[in-house]
Amino acid sequence: MGKPGMPIRTRFAPSPTGRLHLGHVLAARVARDLARSRPGGSFLLRFEDIDGPRVRKEYYQGVREDLQWLGLDWDGEPLLQTSRTAAYEAALDELRSQDLVYPCFCTRREIQDEWAAMAAAPQGPEGPLYPGTCHRLSKSEQSEKLAAGIPHAWRLDCRQAATIAGPLTFHDLRFGEIRVAPDLLGDVVLARKDIGPAYHLAVTVDDAFQQITHVTRGEDLLPSTHVHRLLQALLGLPEPVYLHHELVLDEQGKRLAKRCDSLSIATLRDAGLTPDEVISRIDH
Repeated sequence: MGKPGMPIRTRFAPSPTGRLHLGHVLAARVARDLARSRPGGSFLLRFEDIDGPRVRKEYYQGVREDLQWLGLDWDGEPLLQTSRTAAYEAALDELRSQDLVYPCFCTRREIQDEWAAMAAAPQGPEGPLYPGTCHRLSKSEQSEKLAAGIPHAWRLDCRQAATIAGPLTFHDLRFGEIRVAPDLLGDVVLARKDIGPAYHLAVTVDDAFQQITHVTRGEDLLPSTHVHRLLQALLGLPEPVYLHHELVLDEQGKRLAKRCDSLSIATLRDAGLTPDEVISRIDH
């Protein structure tokens, strides 16, 4: 956890799958302002670009242009998650060695069918949780399927992880001390079929690698922090301070998405707005 008076290191970590919108502006400014609140702080830029099919080369430059136009300059060279796959594999291997992950051979349709067959599917804050189908496979059944080359993901065994890690908390500058609920999101995917590392594993490993002292992000990601704190404990990684800030909402009260092109920074800039006018929109 960050110590009083020590420099603060934050990061802004967009995915290069579209142009930035007002929600990104808020996230970037919160991270930048917190880093600059103490002498010697660093505001880093990281491209979370492991979602291969949706990533576009032009969006890397688009993100840079939008941030620079807004005056939200970062420190150092941006980090690309696609350059970090060996680190994610090493972390996954460590979890495998502790028997904390298991292969999941289910298709999305099979999971949906199992939910439909259940009297009451297990629920989390983001919807139904994985029903544990492949968790019930024996070691020999897992080995047979792996040997047969059946596509699979790797899921965290949240109950076993909770047993190993013990009681955990994390501190949020807005919400205070929060007790970790290891099963809040169920057995989340840490590596995806034929694609590689998934969000939860990659972001946890990278925050430690970049020595991030304060993780700032929207309050919609607060449930994910329970998983990330658990992974930090299992992998022996440092615990940052968190700040889950409010979201920028559209006219219907929904969180902004990249499909909201009318609120993209590029569109607002082309419409003649100044950087100050754009930033003023997130201050209301």
